[in-house]
Amino acid sequence: MKKRVLILCTGNSARSQMAQGLLEHDAGDRFEVESAGTKPGRVRPEAIAVMKELGIDITGHRSKHVDEFEGQSFDYVLTVCDNAKESCPVFPGHAKRIHNAFEDPAALQGTEEARLALFRRVRKSLKSGRVVLWLRVSPAEGNFPIPGGVSGFQASANFHRSRASWSVSDRSVCHPKCRDGGDLR
Repeated sequence: MKKRVLILCTGNSARSQMAQGLLEHDAGDRFEVESAGTKPGRVRPEAIAVMKELGIDITGHRSKHVDEFEGQSFDYVLTVCDNAKESCPVFPGHAKRIHNAFEDPAALQGTEEARLALFRRVRKSLKSGRVVLWLRVSPAEGNFPIPGGVSGFQASANFHRSRASWSVSDRSVCHPKCRDGGDLR
């Protein structure tokens, strides 16, 4: 049975869409992958373009609100921006919650060349393993190679690679109705 993964960010327009495409491409045989946003917009054409450069087609993706997944269980909930982490809903079950903030390429106002360059950098960060690698290579529950050379899944631990800081928790993940503040984990 495939593990279920939900990747969250604010707009569900760039980072989470690229992470979903990468994980589906690299490990779709082991993971059922969804993505959503707390304030969804539209999938950015730059995200579609830079993923197409890798031979990954995300043109069929659409931005979804996290409420579409209310009441569903996930094995992993990955947040790829701080805003999504702070307003992350609770999901039933025992989802492992993983956070790593990535620069928001959708926020850049600049030339098309500059926007595409930033989208490529974020895609490279996602692909290099900051979010996707440990799920891609995890053979069994409870024994995950973590980027940065740490092996073995440890709940509530921080893992460091480059400037990134991993936050991993095995607590229940927050529910859409619990967005009024406090510790939502």
